Amino acid sequence: MIDLFIVISYFIIIFVTAVSGRTKGEVSTEEYFLSARNLRWPSIALSTIATNISGYQFLGMMGSAYLYGLAQASLEINAMQGILMAAFIFVPMYLSEKVITITQFIKKRLGATVALFYSLASITLFATITLGAALFWGAYAADFVFADYLSFLHEDRIMRIAILIVGLGVFSAVYTYLGGLAAVVKTDVIQFSILFIGGVIVLFTAVHHLGGWQMLYEKTPEKMHLYLPEDHPKLPWTHMFGLFLLNINYWCANQTIIQRSLAAQNLQQAQIGLMVGGAFKYIMAILIVIPGIALYGILGPENQLPESDMAFPYLVDNYLPTGVKGIILCALFASLMSTVDSTFNSLATMWSIDIYQPYLNPSATDTQVVNAGRRMILISLITGVLMGFVLLYVKFENPEAAFTHTLNELRYYINCGIVVLICAAAFLVAPNHRLALAAFLATIPLHLLMLYFFPDMNYFVRAFWVILIAFSILGTGYLVPFPKQIPYVRLAIAIILTSVAIYLGFPNMGLWRPLLAAIVLVVAIYSSGIFNRSAGDSLASLAAMSAWPIFLTWHYYNNGDLANFEYYRLALLLVAAGVVLFALRKNWKNLSNIFKSNSRRARLVGFGLAASLVILHIVFH
Repeated sequence: MIDLFIVISYFIIIFVTAVSGRTKGEVSTEEYFLSARNLRWPSIALSTIATNISGYQFLGMMGSAYLYGLAQASLEINAMQGILMAAFIFVPMYLSEKVITITQFIKKRLGATVALFYSLASITLFATITLGAALFWGAYAADFVFADYLSFLHEDRIMRIAILIVGLGVFSAVYTYLGGLAAVVKTDVIQFSILFIGGVIVLFTAVHHLGGWQMLYEKTPEKMHLYLPEDHPKLPWTHMFGLFLLNINYWCANQTIIQRSLAAQNLQQAQIGLMVGGAFKYIMAILIVIPGIALYGILGPENQLPESDMAFPYLVDNYLPTGVKGIILCALFASLMSTVDSTFNSLATMWSIDIYQPYLNPSATDTQVVNAGRRMILISLITGVLMGFVLLYVKFENPEAAFTHTLNELRYYINCGIVVLICAAAFLVAPNHRLALAAFLATIPLHLLMLYFFPDMNYFVRAFWVILIAFSILGTGYLVPFPKQIPYVRLAIAIILTSVAIYLGFPNMGLWRPLLAAIVLVVAIYSSGIFNRSAGDSLASLAAMSAWPIFLTWHYYNNGDLANFEYYRLALLLVAAGVVLFALRKNWKNLSNIFKSNSRRARLVGFGLAASLVILHIVFH
């Protein structure tokens, strides 16, 4: 009963705090999205770190520390590198430009098209994986630890977690909708305090039952290594290379994280806030990692848990008294809502400032822009809850699936490209806009290629190489003017994709395989436009590039590999759609004139190719 009273009091305090401070009447965009740029460093520090901490860190990171020891803390400790770069490189540039979103900064440096791609990629990522994962893991963690307390919601566990996903999502969306960033920051300060208190209680409880701090080195010396060998399957020391670059994405180019710094009174307040927040990252590493190591020592090698994710629930269930458990449950709810409310606010900001105002309603008033952002909160609530349901289904359909790492890898498909963009905008002098977009888009096929040829490579290391290779594409802009590069870029893409497709799709062709490769090479050279500029302007080059999904679809169809077959059958449709869009690129406003332009033959080739790909898609079905 005491625990229930604590939880109810927590929700009342959060809601009253959020609503009481909201601005009455009409508000400007800066007032709603950036709290009128009046945040001081304590609010910036606490709100930023509260946003960073999610429910999974209590379950997953403590469980990982239980398995791998102190090495798990390297992810938290190395975050300081990203925070330092944000404080002294990126935030000064953002504030000097007086931008509301990072997209606006990218637009000034790399052009509107690149900025639009960045914004759409970020919005898609935030509205699905980020929100869904935060809602799911927060609700799952709360139910995992406090199933008995939450049984009044529903007897069935899946339904109980689903109710938590909806309820907590709606609660966070309501006060974010009403109060904007000011409400988010005020509630985040309270939620960080609860998170911190809960973490301290669990830490000292675990260390006490272990027998003291010195017992960490006496009972678990093998767990007290900050870096592990390079052949470790999850946390080799080489992961720091990829982590260094990915921290640039998270701490320097992530609207959800950086928005507090954009709302600072001045640069000094932003920098102090980030530095203090960085100091808290060290403390959070201790609060989350040490209890997992201590529990390993408490149980001993002979009495280990069947699942590492049970480390946090085991400590709470077996060592914490009534009343204290209520504080820990509030801490779990706080870890969820501090991430979700920040994501809602950033989605509202990016949609209204980056998409609605410049593209949908250029003459919009501040009130219309704010209302557009509020509508985005409601839409993203729906997408986030639906994604939370998807993750819930996947988890209970296959409880052994470690899809957290899969989610991380999915994020990195987009995040690697964002690192390339933000570094190009910040560090390159007059970067080529088209090459920047090409480098951003190239990160996805680079990921797929490296995943195939180096399947055992740690995904942090793989991200490092993808970013490095993609960024090198931008460097070629300083060697050869971009217009002269286009044929060679076409040729390189065609050769790489078709060669890989032939190699994978037809392993038993013998001498016929190099003959097929030679034919494709001849077509690729001709269609690239190196020797015939007009041919390069046509869509024949896309015909060569489209060979790879055809080859691979046929290969997997013959071999009965249905999973990969469906994947590449879908690729046929995507390539067909891309060809059509390319063919229509100069005729969006007057489709009736499509065959009257000078490039009629090229467009006929494009539509013929697209139709062929669709027919192949149907035939394979």
